Amino acid sequence: MLLAGDIGGTKTILALYSPEQGPRKPLVQKRFASQEYPSLATVVQSFLQEYPHPIERACFGVAGPVIEGTAEITNLPWVIGVRNLQEILGIEEVFLLNDLEAVANAVPVLTTEDLYTLKEGVAVPGGAIAVIAPGTGLGEAYLTWDGRRYRAHASEGGHVDFAPRNAVEMELLRYLLQRYDHVSYERVCSGKGIPNIYHYLKDSGYAGEPPWLAEALLAADDPTPVIVAAALGQQPHSELCEATLEMFASILAAEAGNLALKVLSTGGVYIGGGIPPRILPVLDNQRFLQSFLRKGRFTDFLIRMPLYVIVNEQAALIGAARHGLVAWDGA
Repeated sequence: MLLAGDIGGTKTILALYSPEQGPRKPLVQKRFASQEYPSLATVVQSFLQEYPHPIERACFGVAGPVIEGTAEITNLPWVIGVRNLQEILGIEEVFLLNDLEAVANAVPVLTTEDLYTLKEGVAVPGGAIAVIAPGTGLGEAYLTWDGRRYRAHASEGGHVDFAPRNAVEMELLRYLLQRYDHVSYERVCSGKGIPNIYHYLKDSGYAGEPPWLAEALLAADDPTPVIVAAALGQQPHSELCEATLEMFASILAAEAGNLALKVLSTGGVYIGGGIPPRILPVLDNQRFLQSFLRKGRFTDFLIRMPLYVIVNEQAALIGAARHGLVAWDGA
């Protein structure tokens, strides 16, 4: 039996899998509120008390970088270590993956129902695959073909220098350099980054901030959902919020294109994370595609690449399970 998990600052999902059923069909699955537990170990123990199955190996996708078998969870005071989990579970094979590496592991087993197609293309069999995911932060990963199967690779590409492409984005960079020593893509292309764009547009006089919006933002623990809802007209519409989301989408498209060139993703580009499925109308248009394709001499190269949004919210769990099950055969 494989124990797999998707570990985040808000929720932890654990599930049990068998090799026969595969990574898309958990035998049992349960969601936990992460902040109600002092550690992953206590969540695992609670889960196994309820479902006392013998575990032979475990694999967890975690929201944070994994360094030498240890991970610190973003937005949660947990430090997760492979050795500690080995002792608690009484098994040798425990794997920790960065959460976006887990999402990347899911890509080879995703179906058409898990994806929203932004651009048709022709994937090259065995070609590299790019994965970019704006959520709370910005994650990037990629997959390569080893002759037998696709293998996922983690990166911290979301923290590379933000490269503005026009006068408005140059002014955005100047604005943020007054506030941060380093302005990465994550500063402008994530849940954390959307408020940065909003404040830049507001302070630059692009549009006024109506009183109802100012009050909503002041009352919110996280301003990003408020900005997105106002941009999409899910509450009174805001021109300022709409412009914020349009700029966010344009920057996301540009960085997706950058990643596609960096890893030569002839197998396709997949956009994951919590934000894209919620803003599909902003992504499924010519402006987004133009920003993705605007790479000069390599525009025709990108035209051939399929471009998808991952709409399955459990992609990270599926990927963690796939990684653990692939390890079963020693590959």
